[in-house]
Amino acid sequence: MPYVHIRLTGGEEAPTRAQKAKLIEGVTKLLAETLGKNPATTVVTIEEVPMENWDIGGRPVDVIRAEKKAQAKKD
Repeated sequence: MPYVHIRLTGGEEAPTRAQKAKLIEGVTKLLAETLGKNPATTVVTIEEVPMENWDIGGRPVDVIRAEKKAQAKKD
């Protein structure tokens, strides 16, 4: 039984219920087509992690994204 755990940013950028359903459907289909796994026994979970709990390279992701937005406005 395959088990897939997906972590995504939550809060403002959290996916909608429809987006989550599409993501789960796509992952399940991919496992069936690629590895021959039975969709009926495939488990997919989605965890929404608050933005303040994500860091890349020791820097908070919300800060990185805010800087990118500010830079884009300048360009």
